Amino acid sequence: MKPLVGISLCLDEQGRWKAGRTYQYIDTAYSRAVEQAGGRVVHLPVQEDPATLVESIHGLLIPGGDDLLPDSHYPDGVRFEPTPAAQLGFDRGLLSAALAADLPILAVCYGMQLLALHHGGSLHYDIPTDLAGVDDHQLPEAEGRHPIEIARGSRLEQALGGCADPVNSRHHQAVSTPGGALVACAHSADGLIEAIEHPAGDFCIGVQWHPEKMDGPHRENLFRAFVDACGDRG
Repeated sequence: MKPLVGISLCLDEQGRWKAGRTYQYIDTAYSRAVEQAGGRVVHLPVQEDPATLVESIHGLLIPGGDDLLPDSHYPDGVRFEPTPAAQLGFDRGLLSAALAADLPILAVCYGMQLLALHHGGSLHYDIPTDLAGVDDHQLPEAEGRHPIEIARGSRLEQALGGCADPVNSRHHQAVSTPGGALVACAHSADGLIEAIEHPAGDFCIGVQWHPEKMDGPHRENLFRAFVDACGDRG
């Protein structure tokens, strides 16, 4: 039996596709990457009882999404696209239940940031504002590719199987401190945290880039390691 990998859906309340309608959606690149790695995708729609959904899956993938909002004021020129409150509460509930059940977790971009906050970490809510002199990290797919330094002996290094391809960069928020037992396991050349992980327990990795958009062994190895960990729970 293929392991069941839950992917949380994003919520759109702004009528991005048709005015007056609410949508729940997912980039099919996530589903394709999981399926090609041997998993079976279970889409997790926003609802009131996320813990119940976690009982029926073998692993959780929290994909990229909209922005997390800071408590403090930022300059008027900084624009945020806030994650809907219902989705944020749902994703937090999923994450809490999955961690309590020690399920394998892969968290991408927004998902990585949420993982850090769950563990008491902190964010750079707008990289250009918070970190003067740091490279622009919100760039088109090809232009934004840059190398990262992966910690030797880390679970991420093992999952990637030694692959060190440059990664994409499509974000203006980033993790400042991982929080709790999480550790930073990859950095960009300008010192920004690119990945975090839990060094003990089951598979729990967050990456700032979008591996589902990459080709070749980088995507294949990471998703296969994640799905294999999910299979161990099946």
